[in-house]
Parts: sequence; structure tokens; C-alpha cells
Amino acid sequence: MSTNLSYIDEIIEREIKDFAASFLQDYVSDRGKKGSNILNKKNNIFIAALGDDITVYSALMRSLDSSLGNRLEKIAKEIAKENYIVKNGVEGYMPAASIDAIAELLDKYHSRTKRPEASDVEQVYKERGEELKTHEVSDYFLTLKSDTHQKFLIELKIGGDLDNKKAESEKRALLQQYVILRNSDQIQSGDTVKIFFCTAYNKYGEEAAWTQERVRQFFCDEEIKVGRDFWNFFCASSEGYDAVKASYIKHAHYLRDALKKIVEHYASQTRSS
Repeated sequence: MSTNLSYIDEIIEREIKDFAASFLQDYVSDRGKKGSNILNKKNNIFIAALGDDITVYSALMRSLDSSLGNRLEKIAKEIAKENYIVKNGVEGYMPAASIDAIAELLDKYHSRTKRPEASDVEQVYKERGEELKTHEVSDYFLTLKSDTHQKFLIELKIGGDLDNKKAESEKRALLQQYVILRNSDQIQSGDTVKIFFCTAYNKYGEEAAWTQERVRQFFCDEEIKVGRDFWNFFCASSEGYDAVKASYIKHAHYLRDALKKIVEHYASQTRSS
């Protein structure tokens, strides 16, 4: 575990500075890929009638939300690498009995005849028989560097909304990854494996209770990491969230400046046309 969190600031400054520069170029350079987004928005008479700045910002925000989310996920991965061995898949065996057990468990969640518990993973784990080896992609398969017996399987939705409609499929994927990992050569005596469904911020406010009942229908409290809990976990520090937040606020000016330049660029085009 890294006790010096200065690496967080280095990662965030580097990534946000690079993201802001590339986002700006995508909109204002001759070879930019996203300038057409604004031009297309100007063809929407219902948005264009609200003014040039609104037109530009309305095109920018949708693109920014998606693009920034991808960069934040890269930041999270780079931070995790300081504290964990990071992989994006597991390889092992999936017994047919486990497939049936997973389906039965999810059916109980779906019908609400059972509430999720962290110990449910043991119900679906069956030792391998003659099954062929299989590979399952995961968002993150983490092994704690300071204690390699601790392993984690992560499904990460970097935005603040753990999609209610996909909660069941996400739990299925994690349970499958869990079984495959347990039936692999990567597991040694004394290893523990935990599964987590994560998101980078609490859409209700960091200190507010996080409530998405559809997600909680398939995940128990111990399997969900939101906002502060997520960043503290990836940083392997109780101060991780505060360090990430402070650093992002410190370096967000790179992105604010880029957005301002994009707006000014299209405003000048409007004036000259």
C-alpha cells in the first residue's frame, strides 16, 4: 500500500491536462473529430434559437460527460496500479453446476424471495470437474500488493448512476468471474476473493444515503462501493477520496480553459459569418 498520496496529484494533473488538450483539439482543429457535433446542434432550430453560447454548451456537455468519464476511469486504473496488481480478466473453469446455481440465485433475487448477502458467492461456487478452461473479461481483477492473498473482482460504472436496468447482468458477470477465478491456478491456499459493484461519486451527495433499490435487489451493502468508499478502496487509503477530490479541483482549470476556448472559437465563427 502506498502511504504517500502525492502520486494521486501527479496522475490527475497529467491526465486532466492531456484530456483538456485533446478535447480542445477535437473541437477547434481542422482535423478535429467533434466539431460536427456543434454544427449539427446549430441545425436544431429549437436549440439554436436559444443563442450561440447555449447551442455550443449543449453540444459540449453530452460529449464531455462521456469523454470525461472514460478519462476518469483511466485515472482510477492508474491509481489502482500503485496499490494493486491490475488485470482485466480471469481464466479458469466454470462448472455446469455453478451456472445452474447462479441462475437459481438470481431468480430468487428477481422474485424478491431472497435479499443479497455477501456469503451468497459461496452458494454458487462449485469445484471444477471435466469442464474446459474459459476466460471471462472483467472491468478489474485486483490483487492487493501488500497482501497478495486479498483479491477483488470489480464492475465499475464511473458515472454516478449504477444502471438499474443492468444490475442483474452485472451481478451475473461478477458471480461467473468469481467461480472461474476460484477454479483457477491464480488462487492459492489462504486467498480471499470479494466482488464489488462500484461508482465514482454519489449522485445524491457524498454524505447522503445512496438508494437505488433495483441495484440493492441484486447487491448487498458489502458489495457496493460508492464515491468516498470507492476512491478510498482504489487508493488503499482512508484519505484517498479527499486526495482525489482536492487534486481534481486543483487541476480542473485545464478543462475550464479548454471549454472557454471552444466557446470563443465558435462565437468568433458566428460573428465572421
